[in-house]
Amino acid sequence: MKSQIRVLGIDDGSFSFGQARTAVIGVSVRLPGYVEGVMMTHVEIDGLDSTDRIIDMLRNSRYLEQLKLIMLDGAAVGGFNVIDVHRLNRELDVPVITVTRDRPDYVEIENALRKHFEDWEPRLAMMRSTELEEFDTGHTPIYIGRVGMDREEVGRVLAASIVQGALPEALRIAHLIATAVARGESRGRA
Repeated sequence: MKSQIRVLGIDDGSFSFGQARTAVIGVSVRLPGYVEGVMMTHVEIDGLDSTDRIIDMLRNSRYLEQLKLIMLDGAAVGGFNVIDVHRLNRELDVPVITVTRDRPDYVEIENALRKHFEDWEPRLAMMRSTELEEFDTGHTPIYIGRVGMDREEVGRVLAASIVQGALPEALRIAHLIATAVARGESRGRA
């Protein structure tokens, strides 16, 4: 892996139920933590537009051609607006990983999806479309779903992108910005 590769961290802002849309922030970072750019789009809360909005956001940016990896904070934004990571990888020709601090409880997720969505099955299938693997961060483990990049390369990118704590810097910064956009001030853990 070349040093100082460019990665994109994507996270959503907090929202209240009843709200129609929420901001999704992308932060382009040259590893380990030099922020080169920030972009924003909006998605419907619990909608089905997250994949399209992220693809449009990146295709309309000047950062896509140099990206070596897209990092998502989980498999969904705006509640259960699930991102099709395989489609992102295929249409943008960039590897994609999902990053979570805790291993998801798919039984609990399935119950919530069944309760609130007629189309719960395809949403759950997209969430489960990558096998989650545990990665040691030297702090606490994180769980990664990956498309288009082998485990060893993901490990090298994580090692180069974690400045402090357990999360890659691009995701940490995306979370801070998304929270500030939503609440007027950054707070909370990504």
